[in-house]
Amino acid sequence: MTVASPMIKEEPTLMRALGYTAIAGCAAFLLSILIADFIVPDHDWLADTISDLAAGRYEFIVDIGLYAFSAALICIALLAAHVHMGGWGWSLGLIGFALLGLIVFLVGARNEYGDNDNEGVVIHIYLVYALGALFAATPLAMARGASRAGKGWSRALIALGLLWIVSAPIFFIVPTSIDGIYERYLGVIALAMVITLARFFITRARHL
Repeated sequence: MTVASPMIKEEPTLMRALGYTAIAGCAAFLLSILIADFIVPDHDWLADTISDLAAGRYEFIVDIGLYAFSAALICIALLAAHVHMGGWGWSLGLIGFALLGLIVFLVGARNEYGDNDNEGVVIHIYLVYALGALFAATPLAMARGASRAGKGWSRALIALGLLWIVSAPIFFIVPTSIDGIYERYLGVIALAMVITLARFFITRARHL
């Protein structure tokens, strides 16, 4: 039995569909946070983190946003696999985005959020550490591959990766009175990574 050789061809329709889905997922996540900020009673958006929003009666609002963001991350992984720009760094980056999608989904599905859980195995903090490491590594790993399409893409990914590396550890030492707004700042960086790559693939699709 013989196996047919695959067609080595980029599909612009698929690329645009996944790219815009990734952007929509980011928008849905951001919208869910804004809605929860207004709906959750006695919420202090400066001091209360996204985890605080996602724990309690209105947890489904943020959960929906987390699932949408998870889908966005998986879309980026699929796009990176479909349009492989070469090198081991790109391969590691696409695997990293797939793992990020899984981890974000688990954060929403587990409903732990670090809110004094004590039943069973609590893994929230480990998921947070994994998110921190992967969001630092993935854009830097993919920067070289992206540079083959233009130095601007590479510079953007490197800048976002370095900004995350500098900013993320500070979250663990900022005062609790402002850790909510600081976490949102980190969220903006993560969203920017996804949107930058989504635009990369959409732009590439337009030139096919």
